[in-house]
Amino acid sequence: MPELSNLFAYGLISLGMVLTPGPNMLYLISRSICQGRMAGLVSLGGVALGFVVYMFCAAFGITALVLAVPYAYDTLRFGGGLYLLYLAWQAVKPGGRSPFQVRDLPKDSPRKLFMMGFVTNLLNPKVAVMYLSLLPQFINPADHGSVLTQSLVLGFTQIVISVSVNALIAIMAGSIAAFLANRPMWQVVQRWLMGTVLTGLAVRMAVEGRR
Repeated sequence: MPELSNLFAYGLISLGMVLTPGPNMLYLISRSICQGRMAGLVSLGGVALGFVVYMFCAAFGITALVLAVPYAYDTLRFGGGLYLLYLAWQAVKPGGRSPFQVRDLPKDSPRKLFMMGFVTNLLNPKVAVMYLSLLPQFINPADHGSVLTQSLVLGFTQIVISVSVNALIAIMAGSIAAFLANRPMWQVVQRWLMGTVLTGLAVRMAVEGRR
């Protein structure tokens, strides 16, 4: 088991990460508003599975291999960047809408919602970088036993925090949408703010070197 101080510190970092706007948050908000809270929660299940995959990859050292191969890492990094740019364009394009606006979209099946949540999370290279660069700093193999056990405990801590916060976001998405519906100016500001943030993240993801 990791030290309690390390576990607490890693939990705080995980909380900060999940509160940062990104593809997972936007996808869950969009699904919750368009198709209801249950659809958002089903999508969250796919996102959670993506976290589990990354966690086990990090724990068994596979992530380190992926990041050590330039083309494998670059494919993941640029794929995530392009996806962010796509979301940014959807937010700011002429006639575009805020992700919090209610839209009449075809309803997807629970299986498709789950898989889309899973893929959305897998296409986010920041998750892989987080597990590779941050998680090892909170592991002490000399004094606290198995590295694998410590990695899994820290990973599950991150997953619990992320799933809990995202579930709250999915449940409250409708209330946020109602608030914005009565304030048109807020919708415009929110769209451009979100588009700017996503574009900045995409550019940073594209130009940063391998860590």
